[in-house]
Amino acid sequence: MKLSTKGRYAVMAMADLASRDAEGPVTLADIASRQAISLSYLEQLFAKLRRGNVVASARGPGGGYSLARPANEIRLSDVIKAVEEDIDPRRCAGNPKGCMKTGMRCITHDVWDELGRHIFLFFNSITLEDVVEHRVMGAASMAFSDPRMPKPSKASVAGMAAE
Repeated sequence: MKLSTKGRYAVMAMADLASRDAEGPVTLADIASRQAISLSYLEQLFAKLRRGNVVASARGPGGGYSLARPANEIRLSDVIKAVEEDIDPRRCAGNPKGCMKTGMRCITHDVWDELGRHIFLFFNSITLEDVVEHRVMGAASMAFSDPRMPKPSKASVAGMAAE
């Protein structure tokens, strides 16, 4: 499962904005240039981020965007939700008839449902300040602190990081 470009670009742009928030409003053109994201795409994302009360805009000379609240109060889940990103790994997401054409839940429904909850908890546990201050690496390592859990090999960790 992959997060779409909408969610990834929104998080990238917000981290860029958070890293420069003390300098005053930041233009989308500057973010687009630094992050190699289309300016027109950023305009669409920031319209949603503004409606989601994650960013504030200032018009005129010296205008641009700033964070609507401190970086330590903006969670990645806020950013993803603001751009209407749905990270639900279930194939039945939003389907009132269930997972299968019969209207029943598939045998792995609970697995995908729980995965969706873990993804939300992960994004909800990280703030923009955490990203800017490089405090994200190792956030998932708690899962491997259980002695009953097998330790990942270096190859499998490298493979996960490459995805």
